[in-house]
Amino acid sequence: MRNLVKVVGVIVLFFGVLNATEFKVDKSHSNVGFSVKHMMISNVKGKFNTYDSKIDFDAKTKKFYALSATIKTNSVDTANEKRDNHLRSADFFYASKFPDMKFVMKSFKLEDDNEGIMIGDLTIRGVTKEVKLEVELNGVIKDFRGETRLGFTLEGEINRKDFGLKWNKALELGGVVVGEKVEIEVEVEAIKK
Repeated sequence: MRNLVKVVGVIVLFFGVLNATEFKVDKSHSNVGFSVKHMMISNVKGKFNTYDSKIDFDAKTKKFYALSATIKTNSVDTANEKRDNHLRSADFFYASKFPDMKFVMKSFKLEDDNEGIMIGDLTIRGVTKEVKLEVELNGVIKDFRGETRLGFTLEGEINRKDFGLKWNKALELGGVVVGEKVEIEVEVEAIKK
């Protein structure tokens, strides 16, 4: 009986994967962003301009079967060239030694009709940690060209020091220049291949 349950489970998983469709990110309508405290009083927002990803999604079941991304660390952009160069340096991303950040989904669970939790491995500066991302499914539509589009948002929080991004300076009246917690904010619009 136990073997029968395993076989049925494998069959269900196999047919679910067959229903999954590969989507390609529409970079002109997507954003890989982050936000971090500056001097404890404001938030600096930034993004990465160069990235690639693989998305396998089943629109009927609203389930992700695969999601992976490679992000070029030298493409960091906070709209301030001096700060961006510092972020590319060995104090932060060390882009010359670690040109890629990577995310690989391990699991996805739909919590209600349009929200779920994605667990995956995030690698920054050669350090891999498991992260939890909240997923909001914004919808699947056919556009005016007849292309199927998927929209979703990923949000989460990491501690930058866990990944070796440890640079900081103390402020004279207390606090530090750069907060430890980094908010991940990713907006994706993807087109069915």
